[in-house]
Amino acid sequence: MLISLDNAAFGYGDNLIFGGVTFAVNEGERVGLIGANGEGKTTLIKLMLGMFEADDGAVRRKNGLKCGYLEQNGGYTSGNTVIDEMRAIFAEDFAALEKLSSLASLLSVTPVGGREYFELCAKIENTEKFVSARDSYNAEIRIKTVLNGLGFSDMYDRVVDTMSGGEKTRLKLARLLLEQPDLLVLDEPTNHLDISTLFWLEEYLQSFGGAIFVVSHDRYFLDRTVSRIIEIENKKTLSFSGNYSKYKILKAEHNARMLKEYEAQQEERAKLQDYVDRNLVRASTTKMAQSRRNRLEKMQILEKPCEPKKPPVFKFGYDLQPYERVLDIKNFNLSRGGKTLINGANLTVTRGQKLAVVGENGTGKSSLLKEILNGNPQINTGRFVKIAYYDQESANLDGEKQVLSELWERHVGYNQTEARAALARCGLFAEDMQKPVKALSGGERAKLALCVLECERGNVLLLDEPTNHLDLPAREGLENSLKNFDGTVIFVSHDRYFISALADSVAEIADGALNFYDCGYENYTDIKNRAAQKKRDEETAEKLRALDLKKESSYRSKKERAETERRKLLAKKIEDEISALESEEEEINSDLASPEISADYKKVSELLKRLEGIKLQLDALYKQYESVI
Repeated sequence: MLISLDNAAFGYGDNLIFGGVTFAVNEGERVGLIGANGEGKTTLIKLMLGMFEADDGAVRRKNGLKCGYLEQNGGYTSGNTVIDEMRAIFAEDFAALEKLSSLASLLSVTPVGGREYFELCAKIENTEKFVSARDSYNAEIRIKTVLNGLGFSDMYDRVVDTMSGGEKTRLKLARLLLEQPDLLVLDEPTNHLDISTLFWLEEYLQSFGGAIFVVSHDRYFLDRTVSRIIEIENKKTLSFSGNYSKYKILKAEHNARMLKEYEAQQEERAKLQDYVDRNLVRASTTKMAQSRRNRLEKMQILEKPCEPKKPPVFKFGYDLQPYERVLDIKNFNLSRGGKTLINGANLTVTRGQKLAVVGENGTGKSSLLKEILNGNPQINTGRFVKIAYYDQESANLDGEKQVLSELWERHVGYNQTEARAALARCGLFAEDMQKPVKALSGGERAKLALCVLECERGNVLLLDEPTNHLDLPAREGLENSLKNFDGTVIFVSHDRYFISALADSVAEIADGALNFYDCGYENYTDIKNRAAQKKRDEETAEKLRALDLKKESSYRSKKERAETERRKLLAKKIEDEISALESEEEEINSDLASPEISADYKKVSELLKRLEGIKLQLDALYKQYESVI
């Protein structure tokens, strides 16, 4: 056990955030914490880590527990470069390697057999044990693996203090992964990661040695990284075994069971009370009536289950249908800061299309939406097109206005009741109406911005990261609303679950090109995976040909040629086995990307177990291959 909470409670003054919280996080466990915005997820993390003290109950932590905590916007301050900052984590390792090199140099000039010689041998042996135990030889490889995986491959020499907030948060995550704490606590770790980096992080966390406790609204990420879900709702917590998809099933079953038990008890209590009322005064039945009254008094009364909160409901519609061709992008160029992001792009968007724009951070996805919005001359807009735009930072909202005024003044055709009803449907209620917009949380601002968007009644929606800041119920509500919208949607998102559910086509910005894929997200990722595998195969084949040429040029005897042929045949056999395993690995990863399979926790568990077996087999085959060649 690493951390346990026993009937813990916490609040601010008279405002109870949560109470009666009891759960434990054990060694090696993968736990996801979910809950609506404002339920106290970050507060609960800080209570676990000792940053807050419980008002009631107990919080226990294992002695010497090493925790790593990534906050939502985990600031990072340092005058060092990225690579120097990461190397500082392994200062002892690099010092040991330097010491080992120095001792080896001394030994080479020390006479064999003397006292000094044996003392140096002993020091070298002890240092080698230290280096071996810490795997110090691979420290540099580990640093570059993590930095490259998190998108810092071309930023080694950047000074940390010159980086953006999102880059600093990613660097803090890199540091935590390299430090390898006993418990890794991540609060919304996917906020600043592009899709390729998200896939890398999921793979890396599967091999992470410590326990993981993560708060996330990324359903795909939760499905691939956790094996238990803790939900905080109505100031209490419930634990469910399995990933997020399994939680959805178990939660529905739990709610149905609790309601059934409550209704059954209410029915039993009503029958007992009716019997008591009718028979207590009758001499012949008084004892039986008293017995039932005693049962009523001793009965532990079940609380009526809280009805699940209704998720926000967004209603997107329009007044006039556009022509079939909504947008024509012809020979389009996009540059920012002297850098060409898109060169000579062509793309046609038709009525009713749901187009996801994807690509790594900084490739120009948001800029492309703004160019469409601003009427770039290289982008032709079809007749009767009305564009409505959602900005991920809600920059179009006036922070000084009250919530009700912000909507009402934009839509003067509403009366006050209609404006309030629209806001309530989107998740903003009576207590929010008079708040200034700047006082809203990120999730509340997003809901207000979406409410403003739907009231604009655009037949073409441009959405820039619409799920950012939204909790899971709001994400699912938005997802369902957009699926039912028969207009055109062009959107940028890092939420793979959302993309998979909504997109019928994908536009990828990569290497200065805008590539169009007339298929859903799963097929797009399958195409990309096959292309990447083909490239890896070609690179491997080229390396093998080079090795073959090198070996053939070194033949010296018949016996040696026979041995070389034997090794060649063995190498070919190993290559075939490696290729088969890698193909199977690719197929499994593709299956895991499918919502249908990721929703089946048993299937996911089987596939992940097989993946682990494949990795072990591949490690063994790679080592065998190295010895053969």
